[in-house]
Amino acid sequence: MFKLIHRDKNTKARLGKIITLHGEIDTPCFMPVGTQGTVKAISPKELEDSGAQIILSNTYHLFLRPGTEVIKKAGGLHKFMSWRKPILTDSGGYQIFSLALLRKIKDEGVEFQSHIDGFKHLFTPENVIETQQILGSDIMMPLDECVHYPCAKDQAEVAMKRTLAWARRSKLVHSQQSIVNSQNTKNRGLSSLDCGLLFGIVQGATYEDLRKECAQRLIEMDFQGYAIGGVSVGEPRNLIYNIVNLVSDLLPQDKPRYLMGVGLPQDILEAVGQGVDMFDCVVPTRYGRNGTAFTSVGKLTIRNSPYIADFSPLDPECTCYACKNFSRAYLRHLFNTEEILGLRLVSLHNVHFFLELMRRTREAIAQNRFSEFKKEFLSSYNNSIT
Repeated sequence: MFKLIHRDKNTKARLGKIITLHGEIDTPCFMPVGTQGTVKAISPKELEDSGAQIILSNTYHLFLRPGTEVIKKAGGLHKFMSWRKPILTDSGGYQIFSLALLRKIKDEGVEFQSHIDGFKHLFTPENVIETQQILGSDIMMPLDECVHYPCAKDQAEVAMKRTLAWARRSKLVHSQQSIVNSQNTKNRGLSSLDCGLLFGIVQGATYEDLRKECAQRLIEMDFQGYAIGGVSVGEPRNLIYNIVNLVSDLLPQDKPRYLMGVGLPQDILEAVGQGVDMFDCVVPTRYGRNGTAFTSVGKLTIRNSPYIADFSPLDPECTCYACKNFSRAYLRHLFNTEEILGLRLVSLHNVHFFLELMRRTREAIAQNRFSEFKKEFLSSYNNSIT
């Protein structure tokens, strides 16, 4: 399921390949976020043209709308949204975590009220996996409990132990389906990948001993990959880096490592250097919809007055459709006249920027020059924030 191809000689950065039913994924990789079955304002073809190998969708949102029955009738999420490459689905645990006043966490699972119509639902480790199997996810995340920062240690420990219990129950459901698929392989032509890969999620807040215990016990359960969850929930950057470094060193070398929800360029490069393989974040499209572009010399707010008559591209070093065809002046005009094309073009540029960053990162690791590449990129990126 995962091939470790090369390690940078001077850092812990590494090249790998994840094998799924819908294709192979070169790592380190960035996953554009398509929460509700779409990466906002960008078509599947544009994503492919930009180099996207995998996207992320969300079980919670798809469960509520349009519902699993609709997606099942469509033939799965890939067919429903016309995306032929791999899809990772989050369990929805983080979204439920954010519904502090609308959910009740217990050992059985999470009872929550829909933020749409107020109806009550229950997510259990079992039905979350079953839902993701209906979606046809290539990589599935189990239900876990995420805590706020700061968090008392006893609260973090309860959440961590519940996450482990839920992980064990999720693994059982997934293993049972794997056995069924294996038994039916010869008769129905099924692949061993048909039931999707299942990752374990390491929790424990900022407490190193809890993180170590969680990682060790998940490794004993033998998941097909491991995620670092519960970071970027309000803690300072140095704490995020410390936890990522700690957990990454504990995880198996022969399994992919996924840092959930961390996605600014400087944070991605830091984590790559610590041995992380997969990233996702809403930042590219969220910033794009609000008129902020990521460029080789930092972030650029296209609404600002200096760009009224600036006929240069967003980023002269970029080869995306927006940069090859439109000027900053035109993009500023689109935003200031509230034309939809503006947010589409800047979102597309941002996604391309992140995917190109990952391509160049992989190239640097292959050449054993990741440290130099990171230093060069950040020197330019941090030079001029506008």
